[in-house]
Formats: sequence, structure tokens, C-alpha cells
Amino acid sequence: MSLRFAYNTNGCGSHRLDDALDLMAAAGYAGVALTLDHHHLDPFAEDWVVRAERLAKRLRSLGFGSVIETGARFLLDPRAKHEPTFVTADADGRRRRLTFLKRAVDIAAILGSEAVSFWAGVPKPGVDRDEARRWLVDGLHAIAGYAASQEVVAAFEPEPGMLIETAAEWQALGIPGLKLALDTGHCLVTGDIDPAAAVRRHAAELGTVSLEDMKRGVHVHLPFGTGDMDVAGILDALEEVGFGKLVCVELSRESPSADRAIPGSIDWLNACRIRRSAA
Repeated sequence: MSLRFAYNTNGCGSHRLDDALDLMAAAGYAGVALTLDHHHLDPFAEDWVVRAERLAKRLRSLGFGSVIETGARFLLDPRAKHEPTFVTADADGRRRRLTFLKRAVDIAAILGSEAVSFWAGVPKPGVDRDEARRWLVDGLHAIAGYAASQEVVAAFEPEPGMLIETAAEWQALGIPGLKLALDTGHCLVTGDIDPAAAVRRHAAELGTVSLEDMKRGVHVHLPFGTGDMDVAGILDALEEVGFGKLVCVELSRESPSADRAIPGSIDWLNACRIRRSAA
């Protein structure tokens, strides 16, 4: 089978969304991983429905699939990166996170997206981790249920440094209907499981998959060929398990060079497949 690649818009923040989509289409991507943000389909704009419907039409014209990402840094609080979250002590803050994720689900429903991806958050000093876990579980039940009611796939991303860091910890949460958003590079950071092995182990539970290069133990998303990832092995595993959804390239620090990173990434991945086939 042929893998389908997408590019995450958190790696093209200096481009208008339409221009970024043009670059992706010209490079040969099959879709976009859309990080909702103030400059890329602001989910809190008064005309967000009109904007989403317009984007849905554009994606159809390109033959693009999509995944909704919710990791914008300062969308909810201009003074605190990624805050508030499901593990924020303030209950109003947790409700704001849930409201945002519900809006992300609504947008995914309009776009016909494959999944909505989100993570736990980082408990602040002084917050009891058991209590934070209870808040998280409550929030995840709420958003998973809402997503199911809208026929949207909710996918949880374990994130190094957050309350839930690994796929095993996600699995232990036991939230019905909540799929796994597997960022393969994160496996290399936490060191709990080989990335390709994670693909195979959780094949039936994958809601979406992200890919980049990364150094062992260092949570920095790197261009392909500059880290320690066995990218070819991960692609092999995805093909082996018959993964038909978008494989999303996430290079969140490459916005200043997105004009080169967007085509360069898929060229590298395609060349990787060619080299593997010839071996």
C-alpha cells in the first residue's frame, strides 16, 4: 500500500494558510494536519463556521484529507504557553480547555477530518498528581463522548514532560472510544518503546500518527536525516499494519524555512521508500 503524507501547519506559521496548502499540494502531500491557531483558522473567530466551510471546500478541491491538531502555544492564554489544560488547578481553566476541544471537534466534523488530536498538559508545582489525573480523566471522558456524538475520532497524544508521556500510560487511562495519537519521535525521547514497535503494538488503536526526526532523549522536532530516528523502519511498520490514514510530518520549529521544509520533507520520505524498495 502507499502511505499518505500530510504536513502540520505549526511548521509553516509564517505562511497564510492558503499559501501553505498550495505548497503542500504542489509538493505531493495527500492532506494537512491543521493546528488551529489565531492565524490558521482561528476557532474563536466570530465567523469560524463560514471559515471552516470555506476551508472544507478548498480541501475537497485539492483532494486533501485532514487531521485537527490542538497544540497552539498561546491561543487560550497569551501569557502562558499551552495553558489552561485538563490538569490546570483552576476549574474554569479546565472548562475553557474542554470548550476549545469541543470547538475543534465541531471544525473536524465540518472538514470531515480523520481525527482530532490533543494531550494532557503539565501539572503546575504544588498540584497533586493523583488529583490532576482525576481532572484529566473527567475531561477525557467528556471530550471523547462529545466527539463520538459528532462522529469524530478523538485521539490522545502522549507528550514527553506532560502528565501522560507514553502510549502505555495512555492505554492505562482506559477511556472508552479514545484513540491513540502516536508521535513516533516521542517514543525516542521517553525511551519506553521503539517507535516502529509502538506502531505494531497499537496498530488497532491508532487515531493519527506524526513523524519527524529526533535525537534520543531530546524533545526537539528535527528535519529528516538530522536525528536518530529509523524513519524507514517506521514507514515499514506503518505499511505492514496497513495504516491508511495520514502520516503527519511535524516540524514545529521550521516555519522560517517552510518553503523548503514542506517539499524537502516529502521528497526525503519518498526517496526513503525508493531506497528501501531497492535494497
